[in-house]
Amino acid sequence: MSRLIKVIVFLGVLGLFGLGLLFGFLMILSGGRPVSFVQQTLLRLSVASRQDELEQPYGTDTSNRRFTIAPGDSPLVIARRLGEDELVRDTSLFVDYLKVEALDVQLESGTYFLNQTQTIAQIALALTDASKSSITFRVLEGTRIEEVARDITDSGAFSFTGDEFLALVGPGAVVDDAFGTLVGLPIGASLEGFLFPDTYVLPPNITALELRDTILENFETQVGQQFAADAQMQGYSLRDIVTIASISEREAVHNDEHPMIVSVYRNRLDIGMKMDADPTVQYGLEGQRGGWWPQITQDDYREVISPYNTYINNGLPPGPISNPGLSAIRAALNPASSDYLYFRARCDGSNYHAFAMTFDEHVGNGC
Repeated sequence: MSRLIKVIVFLGVLGLFGLGLLFGFLMILSGGRPVSFVQQTLLRLSVASRQDELEQPYGTDTSNRRFTIAPGDSPLVIARRLGEDELVRDTSLFVDYLKVEALDVQLESGTYFLNQTQTIAQIALALTDASKSSITFRVLEGTRIEEVARDITDSGAFSFTGDEFLALVGPGAVVDDAFGTLVGLPIGASLEGFLFPDTYVLPPNITALELRDTILENFETQVGQQFAADAQMQGYSLRDIVTIASISEREAVHNDEHPMIVSVYRNRLDIGMKMDADPTVQYGLEGQRGGWWPQITQDDYREVISPYNTYINNGLPPGPISNPGLSAIRAALNPASSDYLYFRARCDGSNYHAFAMTFDEHVGNGC
């Protein structure tokens, strides 16, 4: 019996010694935090078992959504908002993933642009560096200021609406005196024509005023003082030249036709002939037919009562009808040398135009 007791005692001591070794090893492995280590290990195993969910994005919508982390926002608060914005399906899994990857302490306040096709891992990593966030916004050639405003709203990237931007560029726009003088902007006029078409990479917290000024500064850089001086030499203001360019931009599909199309309009103006430009009729409709550039009819030439309708008004319209690109503006200053007074679309589907000196020749170019 005494031998059995000794064996039991020996085994007990051995077990205690083993537990001590195990505890010591665990203390070393955990850096003195065994409970936290065990919890983290179990959490890591749990997250690893859900790899398929980690790699499954919320949806297929590729449009960017503006997402802001405020200073002091906790991982749980951030996760809940990601769920509300339909960017993360399982908010608990998102928080667990942050903890496992030690990203919960690396989340950075700022503005980000996320979309539904990003996985939990991709979103988590993205939210650690706000410096990489920017808004890419394009102003398209030949668009009206209302279309630019619509694109601002549709992008979902800005902290302001298109209507707020439109209030700064529409009728009554207040601009720097130097810019107004450069382009010949009448008091109370809109900035139609001067929202220079380009692709802009912008800081995420840009304001509506800062966006407007960025675009106008680009117009000054790209067009510059020389264009204004050249226009004056020809008896025009820079705004007049941009007005001609804006019509050509709407007429031409191919940029290489700008000089010839402009030559037609300049020739008409030189002899006192009406410009008879279809896009000015479209502009005068002011979106009344559900779009800014609707199909027009022969009746519209006389029935659209607007100062912009160049079928019923002599000379240039009151101002630009779209925002033209550099190609059209250059052509408006340097048109091709021609005697053409008419043009119409070719019948070959090329989107090029057939030009004519007489109305009879113009009629003969019809399909």
